[in-house]
Amino acid sequence: QVQLVESGGGLVQAGGSLRLSCAASGRTFSNSIMGWFRQAPGKEREFVAGISRSGSNTYYADSVKGRFTISRDNAKNMVSLQMNSLKPEDTAVYYCAARYDSSLILQRASAYSYWGQGTQVTVSS
Repeated sequence: QVQLVESGGGLVQAGGSLRLSCAASGRTFSNSIMGWFRQAPGKEREFVAGISRSGSNTYYADSVKGRFTISRDNAKNMVSLQMNSLKPEDTAVYYCAARYDSSLILQRASAYSYWGQGTQVTVSS
């Protein structure tokens, strides 16, 4: 069974930065496609960023492109999300997710089998 544990959320002012981390265990991490999703109150969970098994390919939602950076360290079984120039609309619970059944980075939440518990990010104006 795969376990994912997020950390690094918090309260930040607009324009500030946060770095989220997700520690993975249970299966060979380098075989996973990893993604970050977020869910704001009253809204559906949405894709934020994804990264390939080796880390050579990344994909971002248009709303965060140029501000967020996803990266992974396969030696440490960790994936991170560096968030810069944060906006109030970035406020949400952020989740990391993993899939092992394909090499494709997909935006659909249902494509990911494993999820962390989430970490709250609040951006004040």
